[in-house]
Order: sequence, then C-alpha cells, then structure tokens
Amino acid sequence: MKTLKNNFLLMLLATIALVSSCKVDDLSPLEKNTNAPGPVSNVKVTAGPGNALITYSSPTDKDLLYVKAVYTLANGRVMEVKSSYYGNNLTVEGFGDTKEHEVKLYAVNRSEVASAPVSIKFTPLENPIWEVYRSMKALADFGGLRFTAKNTAQADLAIEILTEDSKGRLVPTTKNIYTSTIDIDQAIRGYDPVARKFAITIRDRWLNYSDTLFTTLTPLYEAAIPKSGYKAVTLPSDVALHTATALANLWDGDLLNWPRVLMTSSAVLTPQWITFDIGKLSALSRIVIWDYPEYLNGRTYFYGGNLYDFEIWGTDNPPSDGSFTNWTKLGTFRAKKPSGAAYGANTTEDLAAGAAGLNYTFDAGIPKVRYLRIRSVKNWQGTTFMAIGEVQVYGDPR
Repeated sequence: MKTLKNNFLLMLLATIALVSSCKVDDLSPLEKNTNAPGPVSNVKVTAGPGNALITYSSPTDKDLLYVKAVYTLANGRVMEVKSSYYGNNLTVEGFGDTKEHEVKLYAVNRSEVASAPVSIKFTPLENPIWEVYRSMKALADFGGLRFTAKNTAQADLAIEILTEDSKGRLVPTTKNIYTSTIDIDQAIRGYDPVARKFAITIRDRWLNYSDTLFTTLTPLYEAAIPKSGYKAVTLPSDVALHTATALANLWDGDLLNWPRVLMTSSAVLTPQWITFDIGKLSALSRIVIWDYPEYLNGRTYFYGGNLYDFEIWGTDNPPSDGSFTNWTKLGTFRAKKPSGAAYGANTTEDLAAGAAGLNYTFDAGIPKVRYLRIRSVKNWQGTTFMAIGEVQVYGDPR
C-alpha cells in the first residue's frame, strides 16, 4: 500500500510540473515602452513609374525598430511598406494613375508604438503598363500570334489574352504571357489558320489594367514535323560528337538527362555544324531548341555549350562532300535571355524560358527543305561546341 501511495504521489507531482510548463506563450513585445518615438524628418520623394522612392532621417530614439509607409491604392487596397532602423529609404509601389497620392510615414519602436504620422503627397510617373500597351504589336504568326512591345522599366507584367469561344464570346485563355524583359517578343500558339478575334490587355501585379487592344487575325498554318521521321546524317565536314552522346538524342523525347543529349567536340574552336534529316520535304516555319541545362547551382540555361550565335541551313539535296553547296541559309539567330542577366545568373523567367524551349522563326519565302544543318558560331561560353537537349521542327509538310 505504501508503494502505491508513493507512486501516486510521484504521478501527481509530474502532472503538476507538466501543467505548469505548458502555459501559453506571450507574443506581446518584450519591451514595454509606451512613449511614442519621434517622427521621421527631412523627407524627400522621387517619383518613378507607378512608384516613388522616399528618403528620410530616422528619429534618434534608442528603441526604434522600423519605419513604415501606409497608403491606399485607387482600388481601395491599403498598402504598408516597412524599412528597418538601419535604412533611410523605402519604395511605395502599385499606383496605376498619375494623380496625386498621399503616403503617411510612421516611426515604430520595439514596443510597436508608432509615432505621429508625417504626411507627404506626390504624383507618380506613368505606370509601365501604358508604355507596353502603346508599343504593343500583335501579328499573325505560325499557329498563333506574336507580340512585340517595349517595357523599359522592366516591370513584372502580364499580357492577358482573350479570344472567341464557339458562340463568339470573348473568354480568357490559358495562354497569358508573364514577363519583365525590356524587349518583349513572345508568341502564343495552338490555333487553326482561320480568322479569329482577340482581345489583349496589360496587367501589373497590383491589378492595374491598361485599355484593351482588339484585333482580328488569321494564324498561319503549321504542323509539327513528326520526330519519327528524323534521321541522323553524317557528312565529311560535320563536327565530331562527344563519345557519350549521339545525334539521334536530339529527338528521343528526353530534354535534359545526360547522356541522352547532344554534345559536340569542345576541341574544335572554329564554327562547327551537325546535319540531320527531318524525313519530309517541308516548307518550314520555325524550330524549337531545348538547350542542355548544365549543372550550376542546380540546372541552368544560357550557359556553357548552349547556342548563342548560330545559323540554320536547309536543303533537299545535300552534297556528299559535306560542303555548303546547294544549302540555303534559313536564318541567323542569337539566343536571348529574357532577363538580360549576367552570364551564369538566371531569373525564374529565364529558367522557365529555357525549360519551355527557345523558338526560332525562319525567314519568309524560303524553299522547301528536308535536311537541316545547325551551324554554331558562338556558344554562351564563348567557344563553339554545342550542348543541346532536344529539337522540334515545325512547318507545312503537305
């Protein structure tokens, strides 16, 4: 009995200790200073496209934690931007018009007590959506539309596209374009070659919209040339391949796994080329090239042996000596990294573009061809070897 009492006592003490240790955490500020800090001073505003840079001098309060700006957008959304006590500036964004706006600045201490507000007023410059809208050109392209425009502010924008449904109503598509590049040049595809009405508008991430551009265009006919008909061709002047890879890897359906890619000899430093047969005499519209993503902090594009300056040649009768007699240059190309970032640095948009494959459109009026040559003039590394994951050729094989 004594043993049972002792065990019960121990269990009771353990329960009391457990309950005592489970009190609710106190998430209130550790400091309890109810005195408001001084306000910011020497406030200056520099208006930008849809935004403004605000500089200021912080108060000298020792327990200052941050400075915040509070303002309201035209759509009623209340915005708050904070800058730590180490800084002396902050940027307010999201303005869709060029009207006067008010921003209130507060200094906040470690007890989350705010100072009296300092109110400033300014007029932002024009939102970038309007430059893109005015410069936008929508042109009929193979299988769809091509969009070109200027975005000198490099703003994060969406080009939203609506088109007719079976009842003639304009409805949203799933083909919106998201970009922050200066020179916008992108296409949407997947449409039959019949006249179709489109509506195009530009949106920023704060849901500011431009006007709507309405156009009726007829996409040009094209079809994917079946990869089942592609064949490797080796001519005397063609460059040697890396021994672990093969030309047929360009159409095996594997876009990125070594060694199911194509890599040519890195020992050749002059322009080099490869040749292959697409199986059908065709009027070609474009080629999609998936670069081999090298290993650099994960997988990366626009790097190493990925094509930078190159040419595509075509013929229906390649000479057996490997020369360029009977060949026609279908296009001269330079690969474009959407962000324009430095070599080895890629944004999310760059990685998405590389993974989707890069489209290169051929010159108009070219003859029908069956054999293609990719001639590398310079890769991203600055030499000439090629590192390609996959290709797909489009055109009219009828």
